[in-house]
Amino acid sequence: MDALVKTDHLDLAMSVYDDFKEDGLVEESVTFMILIKGLCKVVRIDEVFDLLSRMRGNLCKPDVFAYTAMIRVLVSEGNLDGCLRVWEEMQRDRIEPDVMAYTTLITGLCKGNRVEKGFELFKEMRKKDYLIDRAVYGSLIEAFVVDGKVGSACDLLKDLIESGYRADLSIYNSLIEGLCNMNRVDKAYKLLQVIVQEGLGPDFATVNPILVSFMEVNRMDDFCTLLEQMQKLGLPIIDDLSKFFSFMVGKRERVMRAVEVFKELTTKGYSSIATYNVLVGALHKIGEVKAALSLFNEIKDSDLKPDSSTYINAIPCFVDIGDLKEACAYYNKMKERGWVPTVVAYCSLAKGLCKIGEIDAALMLVRNCLGNVTSGPMEFKYALTILHVCKSGDAEKVIEVLKEIMQQGCPTDEVIYSAIISGMCKHGTLEEMRKVFACMRQHKLLTEANMIVYDELFIDRMKKKTAGLVLSGLKFFGLESKLKLRGSTILPS
Repeated sequence: MDALVKTDHLDLAMSVYDDFKEDGLVEESVTFMILIKGLCKVVRIDEVFDLLSRMRGNLCKPDVFAYTAMIRVLVSEGNLDGCLRVWEEMQRDRIEPDVMAYTTLITGLCKGNRVEKGFELFKEMRKKDYLIDRAVYGSLIEAFVVDGKVGSACDLLKDLIESGYRADLSIYNSLIEGLCNMNRVDKAYKLLQVIVQEGLGPDFATVNPILVSFMEVNRMDDFCTLLEQMQKLGLPIIDDLSKFFSFMVGKRERVMRAVEVFKELTTKGYSSIATYNVLVGALHKIGEVKAALSLFNEIKDSDLKPDSSTYINAIPCFVDIGDLKEACAYYNKMKERGWVPTVVAYCSLAKGLCKIGEIDAALMLVRNCLGNVTSGPMEFKYALTILHVCKSGDAEKVIEVLKEIMQQGCPTDEVIYSAIISGMCKHGTLEEMRKVFACMRQHKLLTEANMIVYDELFIDRMKKKTAGLVLSGLKFFGLESKLKLRGSTILPS
């Protein structure tokens, strides 16, 4: 039964237990507990209480260790209602909970955003003069902060210290974050000084809320003073600033302010390629492409060495302003250095190339992407499927793939359209291609205007293909030089 429960075969374990009873065997306490813990894990609470009742009738009441084990399993599954039911059952059995039982339940309640109930149990522990572990204080303080009750959290810190404990860094970090969220940054800063005095060694989580608060209220002198203090404490300030700006740009409305702060900090020597990358990426994300490229140009004019992220951010920016030549140049630089673009960069560049009719280059990019990344975009995979199906020259087979694309909820974008044009141009006819696009138009995947554009693109591509075949024929029959002597201009120089 134990092996079956541990391998998540509870129903089989219960079946074995039924056989166990039919054979007239008598349960031990361990028999009941194996099954009860298994039932707790899958949240079959009513069956838990049935087994507890049977255990009382056939053997004995569960002890505090058994009840604590049940609570621990239910906490791990996030079933706090089940925990409280088991707790009430323990009280009905007049089993006195010990420190471990209280600690297990209080910690679970705090993690499950039920701090008030956890605090009630904490007060029970105090009345019983139990030795309360510092972890219990930490859980309650953190939960009160999350609940917006910073005053209660501060009272608990005072209680903790009066009880002879020393607060650890995680407790202080929770309080500092809570105070900053309540716009009480000065009190948070005082707590930081306490941390330093106690030699706890603040980390990024300690100072980040204070830095954010100083920035939001435009206290840049205090901001810079804190940076200097961080430097004296030996914190990796350049790395931490990169993390700070990553946190700042997590909210769209703070991106431009983050850029302003960064420009001020660069005059004091606080700049890094990582921070530039964070801000360029964030500016592009909110549509501030010119501002993103302005920062990118600052990198080129500085002594900082661009990395793969620098070029990855630059590629979609240049695509967005229509400078595909520059976007391709940075893609080629990445290839020269052995760097692999992100899927986002690949998609941006491929779609940009498709829009200007550079279909062959775009499809080459599609193949490179699928060959280099572990999980390429579905539209790229379907583009290659379409190219393969187009070898039949049959529009119906291409339409079948398009229907599958629609069923999968995959976007039909420029890459898909370009794959159809390329494949049908090589292996199909204008008539078959028009059948495919008519189907897409029918399913509202293509506008009338785009249908006309792609039709013209297909015809133009067919003309180039025909011209290429003519030239190949002339070269094959040795007529190329004769035409040039007669002043023909249809051949490339």
